[in-house]
Amino acid sequence: MPISRGVADLVKEAMAEITTVPAKDALALLDDPSVQLVDLREAGELDRDGVIPGAYHAPRGMLEFWVDPMSPYFREVFASERRLVLFCAGGLRSALAARTLKDMGLSDVAHIEGGFSAWKEAGGSVVPRQLRVKKN
Repeated sequence: MPISRGVADLVKEAMAEITTVPAKDALALLDDPSVQLVDLREAGELDRDGVIPGAYHAPRGMLEFWVDPMSPYFREVFASERRLVLFCAGGLRSALAARTLKDMGLSDVAHIEGGFSAWKEAGGSVVPRQLRVKKN
């Protein structure tokens, strides 16, 4: 059965509704206590490519459940007043996720343009997964 809207359509629609932070600007957010970077990549991607120090790992498949305080999977990190800045490997999953969080009622959410790849290209800090320091 053919689909009526593809991933490219969904991402384009999301990009029209969300806040996008260029990777070079995101570098300054790393030490901002009012911001929580959220890594949406899968565990294997973190193991293979490393992580941004201080970013909170929330696999894309669990994000909505971890954000919803009524969910049995809720994570306290999402109850803070911090701005959530999402990223994935290339910026597509994070665009869709940012839109979803906005649809859930979160107003201070954005995503990093180009994702983790752009972060690295902009000179952002990356460490092996086991050395990641998680903000609370």
